[in-house]
Amino acid sequence: MIVLIVDGLSILFLVYVLLWFIVPVVYGRRSIPTTPGRIRAALKLANLQPDEVLYDLGAGDGRVLLIAAREFGAKAVGIEAGPLHCAWIWLRLAASGLGDQIQIRWANVYKADLHAADVVFVYATSAEAARLAPHLERQLKQGTRLVSITTDFPEWEPAALDDRDLIFVYEMPPTSGSLTSYMLKKAN
Repeated sequence: MIVLIVDGLSILFLVYVLLWFIVPVVYGRRSIPTTPGRIRAALKLANLQPDEVLYDLGAGDGRVLLIAAREFGAKAVGIEAGPLHCAWIWLRLAASGLGDQIQIRWANVYKADLHAADVVFVYATSAEAARLAPHLERQLKQGTRLVSITTDFPEWEPAALDDRDLIFVYEMPPTSGSLTSYMLKKAN
């Protein structure tokens, strides 16, 4: 009997690991959270305002959504490929009392409808940013701010940069250029 219980728990653990880690990797990469301080700095740099709509692409554990809603008064939408991540965020929303301000969608970020976004938050690799750029150009309306942690979009010139925390903000439609062209303008 004990062997059956241990075997059952082992199978459940394996399923959990597969859903938590493997599913997001299939869609891009595993969830890598950033610190709350860095999230706050990014949302301030993007000038997130109360009642604006923020989309978090690859919502992970939902911390960006919770900070945007609780501290900035924004409406927040998380796009996440991992079903367990979505369930975890849903549980956090239920406990936070912010369910009327936050939505979570189980979806592929490369296919998600982003037309309603005022601000989009992304924490991606360079390869993911290159793959995501055409989708963002098609989906985001004029004036939408894209805030990226760590990775710049190499064919776009940032509208703002926090070089200490490595946060980039772009305004749609993106200005052709690069981080270099931005730095040269700031140097003059």
